[in-house]
Amino acid sequence: MKVLVYSRVFLPATGGVQTVVSELARGLAEVGLNEPRSQAIEVTVVTQTPERMKNDSDEPFRIVRCPDFFRLVRLLRDADIVHLAGPALMPLGLALLLRKPAVLEHHGFQAACPNGLLFFEPAQGPCVGHFMAKRYTKCVECNKESAGLMKSLRSLALTHVRRWLAGHAVFNVTPTDWLAKVLVLPRMRTVHHGVPVGLTTAADGASPETFGFLGRLVSTKGVGVLLAAAEDLQRAKYRFELKVIGDGPEGERLKSQAAGLDGRVKFLGHVPDEKIEQVLADAATVVMPSLGGEVFGLVAAENMLRGKLVIVSDIGALQEVVGDTGLVFRTGDAEGLADCMRQVLDNPRLAASKGSEARDRAMKVFSRDSMIQGHLALYRKALAH
Repeated sequence: MKVLVYSRVFLPATGGVQTVVSELARGLAEVGLNEPRSQAIEVTVVTQTPERMKNDSDEPFRIVRCPDFFRLVRLLRDADIVHLAGPALMPLGLALLLRKPAVLEHHGFQAACPNGLLFFEPAQGPCVGHFMAKRYTKCVECNKESAGLMKSLRSLALTHVRRWLAGHAVFNVTPTDWLAKVLVLPRMRTVHHGVPVGLTTAADGASPETFGFLGRLVSTKGVGVLLAAAEDLQRAKYRFELKVIGDGPEGERLKSQAAGLDGRVKFLGHVPDEKIEQVLADAATVVMPSLGGEVFGLVAAENMLRGKLVIVSDIGALQEVVGDTGLVFRTGDAEGLADCMRQVLDNPRLAASKGSEARDRAMKVFSRDSMIQGHLALYRKALAH
């Protein structure tokens, strides 16, 4: 079986999509090495990311970077299965023209939202689904300020094209059932993202007074809400520390917002993946105050596997991932988030007990092997189809 995995952005660029695609490609290739020759699996990752990793040639799969049009056609033609990480127009259209079985995995809302985030910019909050409700003037209004009128109209038109093409994929795969309900596409299947078991480390020694945030410093991640909650806790005379890991365009504004928090907030900037566990070792709780853009919540699943309590906003994907092992507050509600953090501070055992439950759930539901086998089952069905 020759599997072509197309991801417009790939490692060494950082992000959840790149992490998931890398684990999927590596897992498929490892399975292929253990199969009889007649059932071998050859994996090729095609990407538009030009930068190479130090170990590009050491990976058990082939990486083709920035192919021109004709090479992309040849690669697609030679594949048995085309797996697309998102509804990229050209590769998806070419795969369909070449009559290749296309399995489309959705890592965002591009087939149901022009900005791909399900985030309504004018209100700086979750979108209620204007595109799917055919309120297209709202979509134009949403993107006009940041992109201009013409680009906003173009994004709206391309969303219709993506949705039409996605409707012709053999399977549309989502990492959560909630996302499937948002996209409403034919032949939908849910395959949860898998988290490497190597992240299973006990949270012993972590302090209930230390909270962590991990993610890009952009408006959709809701760090401003987290800082407002921290201000509530400070006014109530609580002792706590907040570690903010990540960088982004909102960084300076957020640092200004945190200026009055008497050093309780530490902005650590970008931290390499291999050092995140060490930096978060003393944090018993990780907070995801997202306002939109979440289709799974890889940060939540990874830190559940680390045995940490995870506090999330009530976006459907995040609620589905944490289940009853985390604490949930209303999206954008700083007071609600402060109440959740206060529960952790008032009950020092809560983070440890919930963290243990979270680790058990992550190991059971979000295993890497389940992700690999789930995709393989779909590929085989697609080939039979």
